[in-house]
Amino acid sequence: MLLTLIRHGQSTYNLENRFTGDADVPLTPLGKEEAVQAGKKIKGYHYDFAYTSMLARAEESLQIILKEIEQTTIPIKRNKALNERRYGELQGLNKAETAEKFGEAQVLIWRRSYDVRPPGGESLKDTYNRTIPFYKSEIEPELLEGKNILVVAHGNSLRALVMYLEKIGKEDILKLNIPTGIPRNYSFNNKLQVRSIAYL
Repeated sequence: MLLTLIRHGQSTYNLENRFTGDADVPLTPLGKEEAVQAGKKIKGYHYDFAYTSMLARAEESLQIILKEIEQTTIPIKRNKALNERRYGELQGLNKAETAEKFGEAQVLIWRRSYDVRPPGGESLKDTYNRTIPFYKSEIEPELLEGKNILVVAHGNSLRALVMYLEKIGKEDILKLNIPTGIPRNYSFNNKLQVRSIAYL
């Protein structure tokens, strides 16, 4: 049983250094190429199911990856539980300008902390509380049946999953960044305890 997590390729807001959140922005040309490269890195694996969010940048990345690994016919399940967390009033704002206005320390807390919400937005804890129940009810049973699962989602929904899978505490999660287009492979024992982690 294999679980592969991949953050979507670069989006237009990533390129412009803006807070994206659940704004539905497209991939850049580089983002599409990152998805192609992610596909090349997992080409030797066979997947039974793929999961993604309801946002275009993740769905498009998944389609590019599946085309690259020649597995375009596998079932795809889309769910808003895997959406990026909402950044509320920060959404669409330039990160550097926001840091100048509120201070870098405050912006870092909004971006990386576990339980502090940006104004009008979601914290990582809020994201965890929708992503992990979905993972437990939908994905864990398939892994227990020996299925291989591909998840293409977002920086914070994947941070929540990594936090759960790797038992990372809320202090240490502050340091974790999920880069775009880099596959993260997990293998498990028959009790769904993580046996190995590989960054491809």
